[in-house]
Amino acid sequence: MRQSSPLPATAVLFFSLILTGCLFRSHNVQANVSNAPLQTATQPQLVDRLNSEADAIHTMNASVEIATSVGGAKKGRVTEYSAINGFILAEKPAMLRMIGLMPIVRNRAFDMVSNGQTFELWIPPKNRFIVGSNEVTKPSANTLENLRPQIILDALLFQPVQTDEIAVVEARMQTVVDEQSKKRLEQPNYVLDIIRQDASSGGWYLSRKIYFDRSDLLPYRQLLFNKQGTIATDAHYGNFKDFGGIHFPTHIVIQRPEEEYTVGIKVLKMTLNQPLKPEQFVLEQPEGAQVVRLDGSTAAASSPSTGNVQ
Repeated sequence: MRQSSPLPATAVLFFSLILTGCLFRSHNVQANVSNAPLQTATQPQLVDRLNSEADAIHTMNASVEIATSVGGAKKGRVTEYSAINGFILAEKPAMLRMIGLMPIVRNRAFDMVSNGQTFELWIPPKNRFIVGSNEVTKPSANTLENLRPQIILDALLFQPVQTDEIAVVEARMQTVVDEQSKKRLEQPNYVLDIIRQDASSGGWYLSRKIYFDRSDLLPYRQLLFNKQGTIATDAHYGNFKDFGGIHFPTHIVIQRPEEEYTVGIKVLKMTLNQPLKPEQFVLEQPEGAQVVRLDGSTAAASSPSTGNVQ
């Protein structure tokens, strides 16, 4: 019968050194996890919370501060523009009007209206009146010319989870800053993955990811994806305030990674669910303005000036 060979002397010496502690050393690891009290929620509870907050908002009338920047790693630099004040009007399902005012003189820097499918944009300093679709078919070399009202609306107002969508919850971690020590700590969070079926192909794709802070179960980030799985919009939300029983963020940052531009919105004053008039979403072509259609054609025309906002 074949007998097993004894361990080599070097192996015996090696294991002896390990057991006696000669070949290793240990050190303390400082916990880097927040000890803040956290709330818990199930997938149905997160969906119900998101849906109830989304369904609670029908109209919005806000005074805002708007800041924009262009550029990033692709362009090799970032250009930040001075913040301007303005107004945002919104009415579900898809109506939006956004007005920017020039500093000091408070004349209109731009006036933009959308019905969800098409939009109109008046730029008084250039006396240009732009008409086009919310879909960008031919991206412009001028980055901000690719901005569409629907991008703002989709990031501004959360959409409920539809009955034909699938929602899945992830338990993940987020980085927070401790108020006392100012240290960056890790804290558990929830991420709601919303999966949608493509009507044309029948396939499923990740539509959006909504990140919830477990200290208050409020959404602090939303990723919107295109059908190819690329992040189209990365929106961040902060400084929630109570507006008549509805929690709404007053600091919103909308990033578009592919086009490399960012729109920051700071809510200064807002009323929700007050009736808005149809004419508040009408932007008529100003007299003498140069009309630019996004199919490439231009024309000069005249018509009455813009409708009233207030």
